[in-house]
Amino acid sequence: MTAGTLARRGFSDSNRALRLLAEAGLDSQADTDVISALAEAPDPDQALLGLIRVLEAGGDAGEVLAALREDADLRTRLCAVLGTSTALTDHLVRHPGDWRELRGADAARTPTPEELRRGLLHTVGADPDAAAPVAAVFDGQSLDGLKHALRVAYRRRVLRLAGRDLSGLSPVEEVAAELAALAASTLDAALAVARAEHPGDAARCRLAVIGMGKCGGRELNYVSDVDVVFVAEPAPVPEDGEPVEEQTAMRAATRLATAMMRIPSETDAEGVLWEVDPALRPEGKNGPLVRPLSSHVTYYERWAKTWEFQALLKARPIAGDADLGAAYHKAISPMVWEAAGRTDFVEDVQAMRRRVVAHIPAGQAERELKLGPGGLRDIEFSVQLLQLVHGRTDERLRSGNTLEALAALSEHGYVGRRDAAGLAEAYRFLRRTEHLLQLEKLRRTHLMPDPRSPDGPDHLRRLGRALGFTADPVREFTEARKKVSAEVRRLHEKLFYRPLLNAVARLPEEEVRLTPDQAEVRLSALGFADPSGALRHLRSLTSGVSRRAAIQRTLLPVMLGWFSDSPDPDAGLLGFRQVSDALGTTPWYLRLLRDDVRVAERMAWLLGTSRYVTELLVRAPDSVATLADDADLVRRRPEVLAAEADAALRRYERAEESVAALRALRRRELLRTAAADLLEVSSVQDVGTALTDIAAVTIDAALKAAIGRGVAETGGERLTRMCVVAMGRFGGGELTYASDADVMYVHDPLPGVDTGAATRQALAIVRELARLLEMPAAEPPLKVDTDLRPEGKSGPVVRTLDSYAAYYGRWSQVWESQALLRAKTIAGDADLCASFTALIDPLRYPEGGVAPSAVLEIRKLKARMEAERLPRGADPTLHTKLGRGGLSDVEWVAQLIQLRHAHEYPDLRTTGTLEALDAAVAHGFLAADDGAVLDQAWRLASRVRGTVMLVRGRGGDSLPSDLRVRAALAEAMGYRAGEGSGEAEEVSTGTAEQLTEDYLRTTRRARAVMERVFYDD
Repeated sequence: MTAGTLARRGFSDSNRALRLLAEAGLDSQADTDVISALAEAPDPDQALLGLIRVLEAGGDAGEVLAALREDADLRTRLCAVLGTSTALTDHLVRHPGDWRELRGADAARTPTPEELRRGLLHTVGADPDAAAPVAAVFDGQSLDGLKHALRVAYRRRVLRLAGRDLSGLSPVEEVAAELAALAASTLDAALAVARAEHPGDAARCRLAVIGMGKCGGRELNYVSDVDVVFVAEPAPVPEDGEPVEEQTAMRAATRLATAMMRIPSETDAEGVLWEVDPALRPEGKNGPLVRPLSSHVTYYERWAKTWEFQALLKARPIAGDADLGAAYHKAISPMVWEAAGRTDFVEDVQAMRRRVVAHIPAGQAERELKLGPGGLRDIEFSVQLLQLVHGRTDERLRSGNTLEALAALSEHGYVGRRDAAGLAEAYRFLRRTEHLLQLEKLRRTHLMPDPRSPDGPDHLRRLGRALGFTADPVREFTEARKKVSAEVRRLHEKLFYRPLLNAVARLPEEEVRLTPDQAEVRLSALGFADPSGALRHLRSLTSGVSRRAAIQRTLLPVMLGWFSDSPDPDAGLLGFRQVSDALGTTPWYLRLLRDDVRVAERMAWLLGTSRYVTELLVRAPDSVATLADDADLVRRRPEVLAAEADAALRRYERAEESVAALRALRRRELLRTAAADLLEVSSVQDVGTALTDIAAVTIDAALKAAIGRGVAETGGERLTRMCVVAMGRFGGGELTYASDADVMYVHDPLPGVDTGAATRQALAIVRELARLLEMPAAEPPLKVDTDLRPEGKSGPVVRTLDSYAAYYGRWSQVWESQALLRAKTIAGDADLCASFTALIDPLRYPEGGVAPSAVLEIRKLKARMEAERLPRGADPTLHTKLGRGGLSDVEWVAQLIQLRHAHEYPDLRTTGTLEALDAAVAHGFLAADDGAVLDQAWRLASRVRGTVMLVRGRGGDSLPSDLRVRAALAEAMGYRAGEGSGEAEEVSTGTAEQLTEDYLRTTRRARAVMERVFYDD
């Protein structure tokens, strides 16, 4: 071969390759078969260098070359190993004769588990035919010598397996099963060595090793932690001996188990084989390493969590006392298949799902073969959940092996054959890739090479070639892996939910189906409180052959999972059915569901979280379209809303029709705002501004309609100008979903008009405005509240500007000056609005600041309000408005600072609480830390108050006392059970406690600031 030929065959430096071939004793013209085998290795350069190292390491270089020239199978296996694994190359250098492990009939044959067990027991001198477990025999070797011999024998077996694996003789499931059998045999031999090391302990106990995880499932990687659980019993009483006490036997078994575990994980010239991990035992790392069978049974009967039963799904005896291992399996196995009936099953499964996602290291999700999206964990989790749900009644599904279980689920009708085949193919691809990653250095990893790292492209090229991609290995492999991951994700969702739909969707007869009873079990497992009702909804949505039914049959398997992640899956599914019934035949809706999964996911979350959103969406189902893009959810500018409102007024002649259109506009904006709130597109401040803007626009437009009707009722001639003043949270731009619109009405008679007649017309207009805004209709009403007017409920609803001036000049009280801090004109005659603002500015921003006597009165008012206005029975620590550290505390601090200093500092002349706090900090009237504490408390209390309305569909000023409602509130606010915890938490306590603790801590700090600042002279 020429240098050009070598370059085309994959050698990176052809001239160097020619030189190295000569050093190896290979003729570039005569030894084309050997050179071709090297070139076909995943990394030809690495294979050639490895061959040279092997030839130089032993004295039989001539024999190796001769064998390579004569034996095509040896060429293929040895070159593949050398071009894939530097760790196995190192082994061949340490043990030059071991290249023979890749030669002959035995190298091509898959050994049985018993053959592996017998071979490794023979290695340490133990008798594999003994009736009871026996100790190793030193036979002139030291203890370290026995351990080393076992480790070398293990590596030889791995070398032989890798030769078959890399040359395509063994499928990946066969490789994984052999690795599991090899690990089990190694542990059996290591236990024999431990018995020889501790003969006294061996005589006192029986010890069985239970394989868990991939070892238990017979699907082990080349380098995985071998998960184990130990069970022990006292040794049988000899005829002439005394019985061994249980505690003594457990101590003896613990020493044996500890000694056994050390052997594979010790480091010597062979390196670490793998770690033995007993963390899946009862109580985890906090529990005893070894316990008797009765203790295992007691623990799983009383204290085990659902995830522990999921782990036990793969448990099987792998080493030690076979009878004791069988007894363990017989006692524990029934509990695994009863786990799905536990009351906390759904909550635990949901927490486990969140924990899996949370455990993905930042920035590594796309490179993770195991935990990443579309990775091995998606496949394993899907199969295991299906097994847990259906394995209770169908013993044919009870396999610890993923591919065997998947085949059983398909064969017996729980998964479609095509879907199962696609998932199995993806599983094999991912496991094969994982094996290749680990073979390189025989190190545990599930992480793809980073293409941005210096050697990343070379690693990806080697992987691609090993998997058969030769034209452009990096690109082809990368595209294949992305395609597989996307398919796994799709099939994961379909596999997890589709069998349910097969039971309710009246699919063609050739499709396998679950029974309705099994479907109800699945719905229950997903968290639906009324599975029968949910089943009826699903039948309605997916029955028939219409386009709508076809799209929803595809969509609902995914949506059921999203519903199950929401606080109320039943309400979510019901709301979805109602919206779909209203829009199901609308072409754009069908396209939206089919083409934009994000809309469906958001719908599921909103409908399962918020009664308020559900009611709005059912009334206006076409608003679903706004969920497609965040830009469609953000607050729209007031001038845009005003233009739409004016268009509605021009569109209709009757005031009722015009205002109905206005209220429909407001309803759409309420839905837009609520969705943005729950989806965390908008902040609590944005929400308050958006709600205030649409209320102001609605009132302004409705006032125009009311003026026409009011004028007509009072003679048909316009007698006065009108102005609407927003007060309280409305004036501050801080409305919530449950807030009334606090207003005052001002009018000013036109020149020459009798004041009494003008006032009667103004009152007619005001009454018509309230009627139009609150008239019975499908749209949510906007209630206006005039209680903050002068003299309160005793005073006239509408006054002239001169009347306001006279009142404020003679009888105004301190609390009214304070209330006017949040007064803002929002509708009506612009000149009158400006005149009213000029009238009240000296009152709310008094020259020289508020008098000390007024400050004292304000403080008394605050104290009296806390004592008298807090509802009876309300917890003052949890009331968001009047409670300690709540909205009132923060707002009164800001308002007192404004009354004292706003005359001097114009930026304090704002109606918004947070803006006032910022200005107070800027001018040194409030310490920055204190301002931050008050800001945080105000935002949290406002968000809680708003979310109560969203979740329950009705307002509330306190954190709900009902634990489930509080948990739903917490989830709607973004709290998740189990975050930051290694254990699965019960949702209704976990999230509720997190929210409560945050709220109490935040408001307690705010209360301390208020008491110090508000009462400080």
